[in-house]
Amino acid sequence: MFKVGIIGAGWIADKMAEALAPAKDMEVYAIASRSLTKAKEFAAKWNIRKAYGSYQELVTDCNVDLVYIATPHSHHFPHTMLALEHGKHVLVEKAFTANTREAEILINEARKRNLFITEAIWTRYMPLSHKIKEIMDSGIIGKPRALTATLCYMMEFKERIVKPELCGGALLDLGVYPINFARMYFGTDITKVVSNVIMSDAGMDMHESISLTYADNRMANLQAGALCLNDRQGIISGTEGYIRVDNINCPELVEVYRDYKLVATYTKPEDMVNGYEYQVIESRRCIDNGLLESAMMPHQETIDIMKMMDKLRSEWGVVYPMDNKY
Repeated sequence: MFKVGIIGAGWIADKMAEALAPAKDMEVYAIASRSLTKAKEFAAKWNIRKAYGSYQELVTDCNVDLVYIATPHSHHFPHTMLALEHGKHVLVEKAFTANTREAEILINEARKRNLFITEAIWTRYMPLSHKIKEIMDSGIIGKPRALTATLCYMMEFKERIVKPELCGGALLDLGVYPINFARMYFGTDITKVVSNVIMSDAGMDMHESISLTYADNRMANLQAGALCLNDRQGIISGTEGYIRVDNINCPELVEVYRDYKLVATYTKPEDMVNGYEYQVIESRRCIDNGLLESAMMPHQETIDIMKMMDKLRSEWGVVYPMDNKY
């Protein structure tokens, strides 16, 4: 049995517990919260064997095979470092860290200790996400030339969005998904980045549009925000047709159009629980094979995306307390 320990008992930890609940060869074995009462409540809800009132206790449990970091972006660095220092492989919820420097330190520490570490941006690991790339590469839509991706939720009053000390704003929470969508399907040969942003009174980015130009003149137009609801769609447009993806952060339906006619439809796997399971399956595969990173989300890709988000934040004037800490 592959045993996962979760640091943080919030809503995203619930998602991971739900994802692994039906698994026969994987389990959430331990949950840690700063509140033992909260940890025990979480453990009771999901039938988890161990409940800890400190993160230190979880990382010193010799039975934990993988630590999942489910705390806010602002706390990923210290909590991940704690796990690495105790010899644990780590799956770190997106955004990986607050900034590039933190990401580089953690990845270097993991390599030094011969430990696996990867970013838990779930779309990178989903079967349907991989299918989209196969469809695009098949030539059915001709030569891909434009991409659009949007992800907006009504979140303008959520604490993790409005507070600088929690690495607030839409970019790290939501914008990271359209950025990943563009890089997954159009690659990384980006020559120009142009953006526009709406800021909050507290200095956090609340809605942004980002335009990427590629070396071969392809373009990706991305939108993310916490001020409205939207369709969460991704469109990959080619010379012969286009691919429409319903829900870019958790693809559930993919439609393929040629000459504006629907020619194929793909849906998420029937046995998918909620999508969080795939990143654990990949983490286990890598650990079992002695790999320190996953080809689905390479370390360099995590670092390069952090660099892009750092540059955008710098242009917008979005500053986090930990930006000059390390």
